[in-house]
Amino acid sequence: MLVTGVGGPAGVNFVRSLRAAADDYYIVGTDTNRHHLEWPDVDAAYVAPRCDDPAYPEFLCELVAREGIEFVHPQPDPEVRAVSELRDRIPARVFLPDRETVRICQDKRRSGDLWQRAGVHTAPSLAVRDRADLERAAETLGLPFWLRASGGAGGLAATPVAAVEAGWHWLRYWQLTRPGLEFVAQELLPGANFAFTSLWRDGELVCAQLRERLEYIYPHLTPSGVTGTPAVAVTRDRPDVEEIALRAVRAIDRRANGVFCVDLKEDADGVARPTEINCGRFFTTSYFFTAAGLNIPDLYVRLGFGEGPRPGEIGRLREGLLWIRHIDCPAVLADEHELASTGYPGARVDGLASRLSAERVSPAVDGDTGPPARAAAPVAGGAGA
Repeated sequence: MLVTGVGGPAGVNFVRSLRAAADDYYIVGTDTNRHHLEWPDVDAAYVAPRCDDPAYPEFLCELVAREGIEFVHPQPDPEVRAVSELRDRIPARVFLPDRETVRICQDKRRSGDLWQRAGVHTAPSLAVRDRADLERAAETLGLPFWLRASGGAGGLAATPVAAVEAGWHWLRYWQLTRPGLEFVAQELLPGANFAFTSLWRDGELVCAQLRERLEYIYPHLTPSGVTGTPAVAVTRDRPDVEEIALRAVRAIDRRANGVFCVDLKEDADGVARPTEINCGRFFTTSYFFTAAGLNIPDLYVRLGFGEGPRPGEIGRLREGLLWIRHIDCPAVLADEHELASTGYPGARVDGLASRLSAERVSPAVDGDTGPPARAAAPVAGGAGA
């Protein structure tokens, strides 16, 4: 199989999950950065042109033919869009949502409009091009509101806007440095931050897992506090949040296929609201669930070949499993109730410390691609892959 964008942390974790599976995959990886191709555990690696390069379609199709590729997984958002549009020309399988679904999911304003019509959102998503639009957003949404790029990943150009003047300077900065970047204003959601990974086949949910992001890597480096990947995340059992995530997917595609990763945040009343869906590709920390016993990337590939489980056969991970990671720090799978840190009378305990006896696995961010360790963790409701 071919994995594009394989040199990024998300691609490395996707490959690591496949290496932990029972099947012996022959994996070819591509990336635009030849240095990053030293990280993933692939059988063959190729430097690729950017997917907006006119040479990309020919490169992709020739590589598929040369390596005998049977299945293509695009990992970065831009390549999800490119491969989605090229799918009829690629002589290999893909397991992607349909083209229009990909287009909608990669446009935060369009997806927000559909969620409002479906009653999943109560506040509108407003296009922002100039100061007048910012003033209109302040009147409609109130201050502070959330301003961000309509497309892109990792919290691109996102910031809370507490004053129109500040929002205007932020907007102008991005317009001058990234001409053509489109913006959307949305309700500011102050509550818990959730991520819902789900696999679908012909509109039926095959498996899913919810986690909560507790802390981002280097949150102090951005105005929004969002840096795209968590340092600390934990599995959660919240049927109310999962139901909203399912409604968010179905509002966009009633016959969903492939992977849909839904970001949600709670509003001031504790109701989860979807903020975006990353469809066709996995969250960065996909190996978290694999290490805990639920290998969703492997299930995704099997479904793409017409195999795999039927809906309801795969259980969920139990609540309270922590994934603690950072740059150059070994990732740790631990129980949130069994951490090593302890307090003493009068002490203030703010952070999380890894459990010394916990099993350690190499993180995607440090480039160590040695054989992945399997961490034993009970799976509730059934056996994980």
